[in-house]
Amino acid sequence: MLLIIGTIRLPPGKLEQAKPVMQRMILASRAEQGCLGYSYAHDVLDAGLIHVSEAWGDRAALEAHFKSAHIAEWRASWAELGIGDRKLTLFETDGGAPT
Repeated sequence: MLLIIGTIRLPPGKLEQAKPVMQRMILASRAEQGCLGYSYAHDVLDAGLIHVSEAWGDRAALEAHFKSAHIAEWRASWAELGIGDRKLTLFETDGGAPT
């Protein structure tokens, strides 16, 4: 299993404009084969910070995700939404529960 954990930042005044774009991308990503989880969460203490968490069954599923039309649409919106700071880390795990 692959996990992507991190943050993206956008100007706080762009959050309402970004929500429908993020929603479309998240829902389409969750429908992809191999997607085990996909969510964005607004930080209640930092108005422009969005926490990202993704879980993918394998690298093939993640690579297909990167090539999807909804990800291309999402990336194309970054300039208009002011998204510039992205800090995402990929972790590989055996998928088991922590002991």
